[in-house]
Amino acid sequence: MTAVVDPTCEALGIELEQVGAGRARLRMPATAQMANLHGTVHGGYLFLLADAAFAYACNSQGALAVAHSAQISFLRAAAVGDQLVAEAVQVERHGRSGVYDVTVTRHTGEVIAVFRGNTIFFATSS
Repeated sequence: MTAVVDPTCEALGIELEQVGAGRARLRMPATAQMANLHGTVHGGYLFLLADAAFAYACNSQGALAVAHSAQISFLRAAAVGDQLVAEAVQVERHGRSGVYDVTVTRHTGEVIAVFRGNTIFFATSS
């Protein structure tokens, strides 16, 4: 797969570090503009990072894929200044359905959030 530049990721400084069959790894710097009223990273940005990793992973094998559901569990707060990493991995693929797990960690390795996404596959992309 040739990685397509995602304009949202590009605008937020999210870097695609790795992509392979059913897998992807992205990195995002947590900036002051991402802070919530508590001074920690807003959960929406964590979801966005996980969702982007999910999208790259499920579109990595030649078939067009879109999410049909996703959920996230926030386990720790992320701090402004953290380097956040999202690693997505395919758990199962059967027919037109796929399940992917994404772990979001800070640069120290601490798990910040876990995400599960379900996808529908369409025709092979060109």
